[in-house]
Amino acid sequence: MGPSGAGKSTLLDGLAGRIASGSLKGRVSLDGATVSASLIKRTSAYIMQEDRLFPMLTVYETLMFAADFRLGPLSLADKKQRVEKLIEQLGLTSSRNTYIGDEATRGVSGGERRRVSIGVDIIHGPSLLFLDEPTSGLDSTSANSVIEKVHDIARGGSTVILTIHQPSSRIQLLLDHLIILARGQLMFQGSPQDVPQHLARMPRMIPKGENPIELLIDVIQEYDQSQVGVEALAEFARTGLKPPPLSSSNTHQDQQHYSQMSSVAPISSHRGHSRFEEKSQDFSFSSQVSRRTVDEFDHSLRSPFHNTSTSWSAGNSAAFLKFTSSRLKNDHKPQTNARKASPGYYTYSAEILQATPTPHSSDYTVNENDYLTPSNGTQDHLGPKFANSYLTEIWLLMRRNFIIIRRTPELFLSRLMVLTFMGVMMATMFHNPKQDLQGITNRLSFFIFTVCLFFFSSNDAVPAFIQERFIFIRETSHNAYRASTYTFAGLITHMPFIFLQAAVYALVVWFALELRGPFYYFLLVLFVSLLSTNSFVVFVSSVVPNYILGYAVVIAFTALFFLFCGYFLNSHDIPRGWSWMNKISTMTYPYEGLLMNQYQTNDSFGIIDGRNITGLDILDSLHIGTHEYKKRTVVLVMFGWAVLYRILFYLVLRFASKNQRS
Repeated sequence: MGPSGAGKSTLLDGLAGRIASGSLKGRVSLDGATVSASLIKRTSAYIMQEDRLFPMLTVYETLMFAADFRLGPLSLADKKQRVEKLIEQLGLTSSRNTYIGDEATRGVSGGERRRVSIGVDIIHGPSLLFLDEPTSGLDSTSANSVIEKVHDIARGGSTVILTIHQPSSRIQLLLDHLIILARGQLMFQGSPQDVPQHLARMPRMIPKGENPIELLIDVIQEYDQSQVGVEALAEFARTGLKPPPLSSSNTHQDQQHYSQMSSVAPISSHRGHSRFEEKSQDFSFSSQVSRRTVDEFDHSLRSPFHNTSTSWSAGNSAAFLKFTSSRLKNDHKPQTNARKASPGYYTYSAEILQATPTPHSSDYTVNENDYLTPSNGTQDHLGPKFANSYLTEIWLLMRRNFIIIRRTPELFLSRLMVLTFMGVMMATMFHNPKQDLQGITNRLSFFIFTVCLFFFSSNDAVPAFIQERFIFIRETSHNAYRASTYTFAGLITHMPFIFLQAAVYALVVWFALELRGPFYYFLLVLFVSLLSTNSFVVFVSSVVPNYILGYAVVIAFTALFFLFCGYFLNSHDIPRGWSWMNKISTMTYPYEGLLMNQYQTNDSFGIIDGRNITGLDILDSLHIGTHEYKKRTVVLVMFGWAVLYRILFYLVLRFASKNQRS
């Protein structure tokens, strides 16, 4: 816990391995072994603040796909049984067949969506579960329901670590261990029921009916806004040195509260089989306690008044993380050189808890080995890195893609309608060209417009992957599937639709304009052109941070490719310094392919200055190949560009789309 900017998410990300190497000092160990990216992926799950789910999948389908990805070898019947049980545990039975939904589609409620997000990441029973503010944006009832489900997960055997901004009193009762941060420093650590004692040692008394944790947060903010700063509270939590009072009025008010309150009841906590071993003792405040006791005695975590161990118990937990100094192993003699009585220090040596670091122990150093548990060989029995085989992953991803496309046909149908409408328009505009120079120019304009039309028709794919990218990052961050299978599945899924779009346009314009050459080659050029263009757009969308910038990049490259494709200036007339742009332009090759299919013939296409102009004459004037093998070369080059862009797309997914921050 902690106020905004306290460092909660940074600490959580550091433990979960979501901070880039080199950006974080210190180390995190898991069962005695230093945490690596591979180890944390296989043993943990991380639930982000935002719910990254496919809006057009139902609750059941979302959890079933999660089971398919994470429980590979399990039988289908066992997966369905586990999903049904999880739906019941998460309280999602009534919304089982409801779409997840988004801004445009009505779906489940915010609390239900959060519980689905949790279910997706716990379907395989991770040893560690990280949640970053799981109650943010939820009302009190929904937030309490979510934390109750998380509480049940912890009681089921998982170690749950979460950040939370301002939990209600009901939620606080479900917490076993609490760490409060402010500006990246530790303010408190221990059981929530020990917060009243921690406040009393400052001394800060709790008014009747006041929530102790909320009061501690308020105190932290008071110090943060003062000249003293939160460093004094961090020093108090670390060494027991009492923080200086902010003003005499505050101190006087605290003493009045102290004398008025007869006792303070600790917050009760549902313990269950907690991950933390704690030795608790009753603690009450009497109105007869003297003022000298308040001022001179230290009631810090290390004093004899608070004999509570804040270390984590290894038990059967998969994780063993300590955040407080451990007991000294070889310091069994009581301190005899006690300092003079002063606020914040022990008054008598007999009051110093033996074998406990105190402010007197200036030579005390933390032994890192005290924090580690012996390795139990967890890494040797983690199983395979991925639950499914390569082909199984491709099939699962394709099946999910087809379901989403079937339920959101707008993107595909809009492209198909645009190409059909533009095909009809082209067929009527460029019908029966004249047998002269203008007729040849008109036919060339038709071919270049066709190439540009196919390029622009793929631009609407920019936001499609950008919206899906966050889901990909969440799923692959814990080895649900490989980046390569995701790349292949996306390509295979969209190829039939790309082919259908090219075929519809080809059928509309081919017969109406009485184009020559093999029809199959005309269709092949359109199909491979659309495939390479789609691959380029998908690659761009994987690099840019948002779809607005993605559109800007695609439009800029479209203009460049159009300028250097050979229509305005043929390849021989382009200045030498810019000739390379003609080679990398993805519009060059479909344009040349369509022209070669139309004009690789000795047939006459017009009479200019009394001379018949054949198709080969037109190609020669444009410096385009007249040999048959050139047609195959153009198709292979376009296919090569499609493969290259897909490889670049894969490399971005594999190495640049990591869920880490610096």
